[in-house]
Parts: sequence; structure tokens; C-alpha cells
Amino acid sequence: MKIILRKDVATLGDAGEVVTVKNGYANNYLIPQGYAIRATEGTLKALETERQQQARKIELQRKSARELATKLEQMTLKVPAKSGESGKLFGTVTAGDIAEALKAQGVEIDRRKIQLEAPIKALGKYEADAKLFMDISAKLSIEVEAEGAGEG
Repeated sequence: MKIILRKDVATLGDAGEVVTVKNGYANNYLIPQGYAIRATEGTLKALETERQQQARKIELQRKSARELATKLEQMTLKVPAKSGESGKLFGTVTAGDIAEALKAQGVEIDRRKIQLEAPIKALGKYEADAKLFMDISAKLSIEVEAEGAGEG
């Protein structure tokens, strides 16, 4: 019997693949468990339509990620941090702090997608990578400034 896998099955294949299995295996296990559906003309056409929609959706996400990457690479992000007189920070500037600063600029990126080469522990200029989508990432220019400069 030909079936379309709805979920990844270790011994058969990945979701969306059309495979041939024995009738009993399909009727008694795969179909009732929701791992597969029968491959009929209608379901095969629906699968193809679904694949096309998924491809369009991914292309739109990739396009918006490219536009965001261009925007991010042109901006210099200013992150305020508490520091001593020598320029050494009280604590560190983390990916979470950078994500908050980006949010203030109107750009939302999950902090887990921002990668710093090393923890930022002093005032100055730094770079970080932001993974935006599958294979698209952007270099962030970060300027760590003293918080409340001129007070004291």
C-alpha cells in the first residue's frame, strides 16, 4: 500500500515522503497513530499544493530576513551599561541586553539567536552575529556606552 508520511518515521522516511508498506502495517499502526495517510490521487495533489505553499512561505521569510539583515548591518546599536571610572563594566553586556536594545529600535530578535564572540565586560565597540533565518545572518555593530554619563 502506498502511503504519505505525516511525521518522521525512523525506519521509513521523513514527513511528506510517499512510501510503500505492507497493508497491515499501514492499516493497523501507521494510519491510526497519525504517522501516515493513504496515498490517493486527491491526497497526492494536496501534498503537492502544500509543498508549493511551504516553498512560497519560506521564500517570503528569506526575503524579509535579507531586508532585516541589510537594515541591521547599517545601524550601530548603542547599549547603555553601568561602569566604573576605568571603563570596566559592573557585570557584562549579554545577548539579552542586546536583544532589549534592538527591541527599543523596533527590531525583535530572540536573544538565543545573537552570538557574541566573548562576554562584553568593558566600554567600547563590539560586533556580534545575529542568525535571522536558516542561512541568513547579520553582523551587529554594538557600542557599549556608560549609563548616565555626566552624573555623579
